[in-house]
Amino acid sequence: MQEKLKVMTVFGTRPDTIKMAPVVHALRAHDEIDDTVCVTAQHRKMLDDLLALFAIEPDYDLDIMTEDQTLTEITTRVLIGMETALQDARPDVVLVHGDTTTSSAAALAAFYQQVPVGHVEAGLRTSDRWLPYPEEMNRRLTGTIAAYHFSPTPLAREHLLQENVAARDAIVTGNTVIDAFLETAEREDLPRPPRWSELDPRRAVILVTAHRRENHAHMREMCEAMRAIAELASRPQIYWPVHPSPRVAPVAYELLDGVESVVLVDPIDYAEMVAAVKGATFVLTDSGGLQEEAPCLGKPVLVMREETERPEGLGAGTLELVGHRRRRIFEAAQRLLTDPAAFAKMAQADNPYGDGHAAERIVTWLLARLRGGPYPEPFAARVPTEAARPAR
Repeated sequence: MQEKLKVMTVFGTRPDTIKMAPVVHALRAHDEIDDTVCVTAQHRKMLDDLLALFAIEPDYDLDIMTEDQTLTEITTRVLIGMETALQDARPDVVLVHGDTTTSSAAALAAFYQQVPVGHVEAGLRTSDRWLPYPEEMNRRLTGTIAAYHFSPTPLAREHLLQENVAARDAIVTGNTVIDAFLETAEREDLPRPPRWSELDPRRAVILVTAHRRENHAHMREMCEAMRAIAELASRPQIYWPVHPSPRVAPVAYELLDGVESVVLVDPIDYAEMVAAVKGATFVLTDSGGLQEEAPCLGKPVLVMREETERPEGLGAGTLELVGHRRRRIFEAAQRLLTDPAAFAKMAQADNPYGDGHAAERIVTWLLARLRGGPYPEPFAARVPTEAARPAR
């Protein structure tokens, strides 16, 4: 009798936990797989909340988080902790996700133990290794180490082929974030976000998130843009779960706390964020996941970054890059608030990022690649226009 395929999943931040939870569930649905979960706790409390939401109990918890931790500290602690976990579990393959420092360090640790790495959400690229920082270099490093590549879109897979990844080692799966988001959005017990009752349902609600390291120097200007938006005659409302970073929260509260139509709250959990997206008119963000999640529910996304590794959304029309400058952010938001045709064009665009079956494809592909059997059909995602592609 053939031994079970031993698969270890590794994650530790809020974004990669959300996106790996469907993979954990898909692995556990197969009797021929022996799955192990290792968490780094790069984000401790946010991780614990999500583990409870998705009913995942880790086998290994590296518990690396310290206050105001540096990238070097995260990397070294993951490397040291992963060495012991890998030697104990002896997996056949390690699955990591996307662009976190947890992922790149865990991939390196697996390489040191000569364990093949599968990269979930592989192949995203911008034209600048510094944007976003440090995520762009994290995913490039992980992609170089990985043996198997699970790309969310055809363009992401094309990037890998251009980097000499063998075609047989990469598949388009769609993004697992869509799996998680759709499943959560359908829950009947979805909680209402804190202070949501203070919002007037007759007026527009703009959901804001902003925390990227690359935007820390521009946070004041971004907040000034939000203040100007809130002061429009139509009195649109801004709902912002403020990141606790000392480079974000003090600026946000200095410029926006007490402003009419602005509701600032502490960070909310994932289920509350899904509910907030459902209730919002559109999203103003510099995060990655929301660029894919919000369009699932027909919500336009204005991206406060100079470049995005998700150009498919630009090509499809679900996203618009607005950068970090006050005027550009304000004008884009004003257009969505006052031009019904512009709003409808974004809200009704097809989401190119998934159909809710990405995790299933990943597990089926792994079994076929490592144990033999039929391969899954790739996700038939929309290919963006040439104009949407980042400069190479």
